[in-house]
Amino acid sequence: MLSQLYIENIAVIEKVSVDFHPGFSVLTGETGAGKSILIDSIHAILGERTSRGLVRTGAGSAFVSAVFTGVGDRARGKLEELGYALEEDGTLVVQREIGADSRSSCRINGRPATVSILKAIGPLLVNIHGQHESYGLLSPESHIGYLDSMGLPRDLAEQYRRAFDEARRVRRELDSLNMDESRKAREIDLLTYQINELEAADLKEGEQEELNRQRSLYRNSEKIASAVAAAKEALDGGEETEGAVSLVSSAAAALSEAGQYLPELRTLSERLQSLSYDLEDCGGELRGDTDRAEYDPEELEKIEERLDTIYRLGLKYGGSVENMLRFLEKSRKELAKIQLSDETSAKLREQYRQSAALAKQLALQISEWRSRAAHRFAARVRQELEFLDMPHVVFDVRQERCPLNAKGCDKVEFLISTNAGEPAKPIAKIASGGELSRIMLAVKTVLAGRDDVGTLIFDEVDTGVSGRAAQKIGLKLREVSSSRQVVCVTHLAQIAALADTQYRIRKEVRGGKTFTQVGELDEDGREQELARMIGGAKITSLTLRNAAEMLKLARSEPKKP
Repeated sequence: MLSQLYIENIAVIEKVSVDFHPGFSVLTGETGAGKSILIDSIHAILGERTSRGLVRTGAGSAFVSAVFTGVGDRARGKLEELGYALEEDGTLVVQREIGADSRSSCRINGRPATVSILKAIGPLLVNIHGQHESYGLLSPESHIGYLDSMGLPRDLAEQYRRAFDEARRVRRELDSLNMDESRKAREIDLLTYQINELEAADLKEGEQEELNRQRSLYRNSEKIASAVAAAKEALDGGEETEGAVSLVSSAAAALSEAGQYLPELRTLSERLQSLSYDLEDCGGELRGDTDRAEYDPEELEKIEERLDTIYRLGLKYGGSVENMLRFLEKSRKELAKIQLSDETSAKLREQYRQSAALAKQLALQISEWRSRAAHRFAARVRQELEFLDMPHVVFDVRQERCPLNAKGCDKVEFLISTNAGEPAKPIAKIASGGELSRIMLAVKTVLAGRDDVGTLIFDEVDTGVSGRAAQKIGLKLREVSSSRQVVCVTHLAQIAALADTQYRIRKEVRGGKTFTQVGELDEDGREQELARMIGGAKITSLTLRNAAEMLKLARSEPKKP
């Protein structure tokens, strides 16, 4: 369950910390006081999309932190799958910071996380039902999801998903092969031309780089020859000058003679003699480099022609030799695929027949399960609606066959009649706003025991109802809270009085700025707040007595499990 919520710099909330309790809690306050901000903050923790408008004016970022206790097995398993673990005391701390530039940073028990990870675990921690979800009942496409929540076996659903995806993949591949003959001929001609052109070029990996190196060498051969000649003259000497080899050799001989009188000079003489040998070797290598620097102009012309061919082909097939070779391999495969398309098509048709047959078989098993579940679901929803002050309601589930799709072979739609003797019709044609709220609450109540989500949040589930119906909604919420935490945003005193805990959200202006505060109410505070909800701005002794009476009656109501 949600044990603590801390909010900082979100909308008109500067800093607020709320400690939640087990059971049934309500959030009350004037319209516009900031109740929706708390819900938006919880949405942020659950990984929902946020905007920079959520950040309080003048603040660089907003921050939300939620502490969960008693985390269910599914949420625990998902956390472990994603590489996270609960704290030693079993708590889970989820944090999200939202920058004024809309960037987010998230943490789970102190470790970095992503928004997508929050979105993956969020639905396993908290289930939020808002007004928009009630209106979602007007869309028949959403009804099949509610029915499947009655406990559609996960392994069966997963087997069908895999079979359907495989059939769809094979179908797409088969469709790509089933081109008309004229198009096939055009594709073959184009691919054959491209393959022949590239094969005739006989491209080699690394060839372009080597040709560029040789061209650079030939283009600069005169510079190379001049440098080599100068170096040779420096080593070997010319007609009027001695070279380095001769000079060093002479120096070695002179020191060798002097070494007879100063022995230390012998070592230096030997070093110079060794150096003269090295210089002779360098001269020999330079003579070979002179040969290498010579080139045939025809050879340079061939290199230029080859590079030009590679350049022209590169304009059509990918620029570099490596890209062109990859294009060639791809074209060969595509040509072979088209040329063997008849044989391939036959194989794919058989694959499709088998995968489609398996998908259909699994879809029929799912359909049979839905048929059985629909009877139980409709009966339970009718029972809940009767309790919620809709005694003559007829609620049915219409199940029809449809072509295979991602969810099977069924089209599911909820039908309802709110007046005795009237036939059941689609919800969109019958239900009012208040009836939609109660239908959704009935559906949520029926499905409540099907998961281990610890917290249910209802955002103004009392829209469009009052009086006896409102009290019945409060009693139902209280009943659901016996097995999990229920938090409800409400404007109705009949619902608020039935809560175990009540929080008042109020807005005040200080120093020209608006601030929202959230406080847990004691007994006197609850009487004052209920009196305000009953009588408005002016609280009288009579409304206070009415509020006290409502709280007393609420406590006398048994909390059914």
